[in-house]
Amino acid sequence: MPDDGSDAERSVRQAVERSRSGAPAVGRVVRDRFSTDEVFQRIVAAADEEVTASNRELFFSGLAAGFAITITVLLYVSMSASTGGDPVLSVLLYPLGFIYIIIGGYQLYTENTLPPVALTLERLASVPALLRNWIVVLLGNFLGGLGGAAALAWGGVLSPEAATVAAEIAQKGIDTGAWPLFVKSVFAGLIVAGVVWVEYAARDTISRLAVIYLAFLAIPLGGLFHVVVSFTETLYLTFTGDLRLLVGLTEFVGPVLVGNTVGGVVLVTVVNYFQTSEKRLAGARFEGGRRQLSWREMLLGGRISRLFGYAGRSYVPLVDTTAGDGDTEGPYHLLVPVANPESSDSLLRLGETVAKTEDEAIITLVHIIPEYDPHSQYSGSGRERLVADSSAKLERICDRIEGDGIRCRTSTVVSHRSFSEVFDIAERESVDLLLVERGDNHLWSSGRAEGRLDELTRRLPCDVIILEDRGFDPERVLLPVVDNPHAALNAQIARALRSVHDSSMTLLSVVRSEAERERAAEDLRNWAIDHGLEEESQVVETGDVEAAIERGAQDHSMILIGATEQGLLSRTVSESLHYDIISETGRTVLMAERPTERSFLERLFN
Repeated sequence: MPDDGSDAERSVRQAVERSRSGAPAVGRVVRDRFSTDEVFQRIVAAADEEVTASNRELFFSGLAAGFAITITVLLYVSMSASTGGDPVLSVLLYPLGFIYIIIGGYQLYTENTLPPVALTLERLASVPALLRNWIVVLLGNFLGGLGGAAALAWGGVLSPEAATVAAEIAQKGIDTGAWPLFVKSVFAGLIVAGVVWVEYAARDTISRLAVIYLAFLAIPLGGLFHVVVSFTETLYLTFTGDLRLLVGLTEFVGPVLVGNTVGGVVLVTVVNYFQTSEKRLAGARFEGGRRQLSWREMLLGGRISRLFGYAGRSYVPLVDTTAGDGDTEGPYHLLVPVANPESSDSLLRLGETVAKTEDEAIITLVHIIPEYDPHSQYSGSGRERLVADSSAKLERICDRIEGDGIRCRTSTVVSHRSFSEVFDIAERESVDLLLVERGDNHLWSSGRAEGRLDELTRRLPCDVIILEDRGFDPERVLLPVVDNPHAALNAQIARALRSVHDSSMTLLSVVRSEAERERAAEDLRNWAIDHGLEEESQVVETGDVEAAIERGAQDHSMILIGATEQGLLSRTVSESLHYDIISETGRTVLMAERPTERSFLERLFN
């Protein structure tokens, strides 16, 4: 006869096990909440998006959050004035600005401490990447707070009574001693970062609203300090002439900033991190889907580590099967990242064209997947299906490429950084030429292959060709010539197109006046001889470069141009070469950029 007690116990245990994912369990036991491990995994998934967001996204999101803090200050002082300073009634609307920020998804420094730190503790993002995230968000918050303080001080939105209360509340913080200020700020940091943890454990908006409201209500009730509110109050006193800015920043904002950071990082992030089980590692890394950074990479990050003579990384993508593939010691290595393997024909044909003209070349096809849905494919089996499906698509292309006698290998990368990831891959894999298609990743938007910040802070890992695809038709190629390394790379591509597709070339030189024409023609002939293109048509025109290229485009099917040599600020002022105009010619355009040694001043002003 079966033991009813054992059966009941077994049913309860099975019901609990079935609810491990947080879904309601059937039967007598209902576990309708996330475990600590699951909360941590949700935070890591969100941290991937935050720590890899662009500076522009972070800054303007932080700017909106900083200005929204004005709502909190405005309501706090107005309620205090209208209620006669009642300690409870005056703070009832204090959390509204924070609700607006958090529910709206804006970036607030203290609220932003938890997710990126969790990723750094897992050694999936570097300390410099974390600091970059913090600094950009904090700058946005402070600039937004500055605008809010100006509105409060000079916009006439405060009644005389409320303005008096605002000055008194701000002065109270200034008069608080450094140590009490720091300790109170630690508790505020704990509360704000704790809200993030609890928020990721909540399942519905009502629960999130309740948590946010009660938590932020505790800040004014406890006499605690929040750095963005404190900064706004400091600027308010400065604008009204009651405080010197330096005094407010050093004696008030500084201790609050340190205290909030310590409270958010040490007392919440670390404690919550170490209370999770070892299973969090598998979940956060998709069961081996990504490797940890080395300790040196984690501490120094990608850009800084290069100063020490080795190729470092600042972030580990969600999935990266390029790691450890090995055997890239061929004479010439091409990296071809594609967003959709089934619709990248022009890019692939260009890669095959170059590979056919190089001895023992190898092509690495990388499927870049910028979006990843952790809710549907967060498990290891989901990752395996994702990689298997990607590999199957790539292998079909690889078989065709290898049929032409070219070595080929494939890999899959899932990363919120999208195509920015390929530059790290190119450096790790010792790539000679990177072929990438222009798209929504904004490559080439400033006349160079990388974004503006990367252009100032790093050197390209290899030659880069960016394709503006309007059909692969290399019958007639226009090559505007400027004697620099980028034009030399274009000459290499031109020779490959001629060798494989029997393309005809027109070498174009543009000068400002007729007096320069003869010298330019001689220089163009010499350049053509030096680069093996002396038999191609050579044309010298006078006038505007953009207009000459547009005219030439009418009789050609493909255009090869080089990256601009002008510095970032010089381009901003002079607008020398409009790449948008070139992209509107209706022809396929290739932009070539070769790594060059340039000082920081040259990158800015050259």
